[in-house]
Amino acid sequence: MIKDQIKKDQLQALKNKDQARVNILRYILSKIQNQEIATQKNLTENEEIAVLQKIKKELNESLASGEKAGRQELISQAKAELAVVSSYLPPELSDEQLKKEIEKLIAQNQELYQKNPKALIGLCIKSLKNVADSSRIIAILNSLS
Repeated sequence: MIKDQIKKDQLQALKNKDQARVNILRYILSKIQNQEIATQKNLTENEEIAVLQKIKKELNESLASGEKAGRQELISQAKAELAVVSSYLPPELSDEQLKKEIEKLIAQNQELYQKNPKALIGLCIKSLKNVADSSRIIAILNSLS
């Protein structure tokens, strides 16, 4: 499980006195634990990945606002935290691989696609959200329509 690995890495970061890494790892663990409390069960690996992706999205927004405001310290902090979060996420599919996966889903759900191509967006996002960002999935679906 990802949570166990994060705990081990947090201990190692504490031993190495890497306070920035400790802070982001604590933040990740707290988000995972909050989600576990909300659902009243231990999270599956896919659910942990979803939490990490939400954190990644927040950090990307922080990075964008830091760049917009021209605050270099915010930008460097967000980039460092983003690197830590990304290290626990599975690698994203390339655009070509993602397109192939979407085409497979379209082929499997041809009847639904014929009736309403937009209805496939939810299905694609649900099955591919752990391997690609939802905005990329939507962009590729729109290019196929």
